[in-house]
Amino acid sequence: MRYDRTVQLDTDFATTVSRVREALAAQGFGILTEIDVTATLKAKLGHSAEDMEDYVILGACNPPLAHRALETDRTIGLLLPCNVVVRRDGDHTAVQALDPNTMIALTGLDALRPVAEEATRRLDAALAALAAAGADS
Repeated sequence: MRYDRTVQLDTDFATTVSRVREALAAQGFGILTEIDVTATLKAKLGHSAEDMEDYVILGACNPPLAHRALETDRTIGLLLPCNVVVRRDGDHTAVQALDPNTMIALTGLDALRPVAEEATRRLDAALAALAAAGADS
């Protein structure tokens, strides 16, 4: 089972991170956290992480969707599709988000379907906007 929704872009890493923030905001997602995985691993592991590509995790949240999911199942916070990864992937930059349908697949809670469908629609719209902007660059 695939659990990601991914687009590959030809834009540089810093530009992509900025565009991801904009595309998510346009779909009602705010960025609550940002983890620079590359810098963190280099700081904690030193030379053993020297070859780590640019890799950032953005903790995105759409509060109305998160609230609806949590009203259905308080434990669902473990599976909310909040992390969006931006990473260098060879000559491209990959943008990846957790497929919201993973919440249904793992919990079996059909009551989450409307939330997952809306989250999927919004994430797909953000990813499509990024792909279109990448094609314009």
